[in-house]
Amino acid sequence: MKEIRHFINGEYVGSASGKLFDNVDPATGQPIARVHEAGAAEVDAAVEAARAALKGPWGRMSVAERSEILHRVADGINARFDEFLDAECRDTGKPKSLASHIDIPRGAANFKVFADLIRNVPTEAFEMATPDGAGALNYAVRRPKGVIGVISPWNLPLLLMTWKVGPALACGNCVVVKPSEETPSTTALLGEVMNAAGVPPGVYNVVHGFGGDSAGALLTAHPGVDAITFTGETGTGETIMRAAARGVRQVSLELGGKNAGIVFADCDLDKAIEGTLRSAFANCGQVCLGTERVYVERPIFDEFVARLKAGAEALVIGEPNDPQANFGPLVSLKHREKVLSYYQKAADEGATLVTGGGVPQMPAHLAGGAWVQPTIWTGLPDDSAVVTEEIFGPCCHIRPFDTEEEAIALANSLPYGLASAIWTENASRAHRVAGRIEAGIVWVNSWFLRDLRTAFGGAKQSGIGREGGVHSLEFYTELKNVCVKL
Repeated sequence: MKEIRHFINGEYVGSASGKLFDNVDPATGQPIARVHEAGAAEVDAAVEAARAALKGPWGRMSVAERSEILHRVADGINARFDEFLDAECRDTGKPKSLASHIDIPRGAANFKVFADLIRNVPTEAFEMATPDGAGALNYAVRRPKGVIGVISPWNLPLLLMTWKVGPALACGNCVVVKPSEETPSTTALLGEVMNAAGVPPGVYNVVHGFGGDSAGALLTAHPGVDAITFTGETGTGETIMRAAARGVRQVSLELGGKNAGIVFADCDLDKAIEGTLRSAFANCGQVCLGTERVYVERPIFDEFVARLKAGAEALVIGEPNDPQANFGPLVSLKHREKVLSYYQKAADEGATLVTGGGVPQMPAHLAGGAWVQPTIWTGLPDDSAVVTEEIFGPCCHIRPFDTEEEAIALANSLPYGLASAIWTENASRAHRVAGRIEAGIVWVNSWFLRDLRTAFGGAKQSGIGREGGVHSLEFYTELKNVCVKL
């Protein structure tokens, strides 16, 4: 069986401990590779390689030279598009029809966007008076922060990993990446592209393993790591913050959400149904920006529920290579246990099951996979666990509302604030409501529409900091002020 090794200092290496774990195909439940688990020796070696690279050619390279190399990295991903697509879909189980249009293209684009942005980002300069009348000049220069610990999630493995690695490298940092243990393949494969593109050894390093008592904990606690960026659930983010406090290291955290969609009666109902179908069920609901709470104005509530039900039941469940499939499995059997536990809670709490609620019948060769049905409920109280806790599965609860004030209060009622979607054809209402929603991202009459230059991040318990455009560059650089007496 194929082995997935660490990538340290430009080479693929195994674990000194000999520890390996299975990489499982979520569509079949069968192992597809064995992954080396990093211990302290591998994490130390990766951090040391990164620190050495900061002082080597990468640290002395001009912005223009780095930018050209990162363009070659993007081109290298695109040149091996099918390899990355196969690896991503085998790790996640998602349909190739989805990954080929989002995951791999965006994974490559993240390098080009930040390679171009770093060439043109401004700093600042100030003239000042001095007592002797000669004056002084202050100007800022942007310098890399150092070694960045990157801990990336399993739902969009390549896209969200390069969303962090792209700007980190563009700014001149070196990285040690710990991908999710569920989805190690594309992060490992990227090492080959880095070498071919001329990225010096030690600039990009990968260690595999788990969170606590494994590679994740070792990396976040390592004194040679200058900053940590993480995407994942809120509890893990709190643990990383505690680790980062030692040494006063900065963190960038994109954390959990329980996102609300608000559908007003004056919406374009076709657009609202299509957008909510995507936001609730795309990637089997495993999208941090997805909608698990839907609030619909009462005059259109029944029609909305009926049409969303029809849309959910029209989804085609199938394995990645099925060209007709647009709905794959969850990432793992373990995650399916969590999602199904909420399906059971909904039943126990008296929810009205609109559709789904269980496990679909699959062909024999897929019967061991992590399959669940797309599910819609109504009728639960606002304090239900299904309504208040992030499930991260293909499901949503729909509740009617009567006034704009009520809709805003419901959307803002939880401690999360990552994203929201508003559906209305009233421009004044759209701006008014969007301004009052407590979330880092608010879409109006769309969902998942992203300009990579804009700020991305959450409010409240959904994260700290912003990514995207110059906001990423602010995290991955330090501004140094130079004061010159004239």
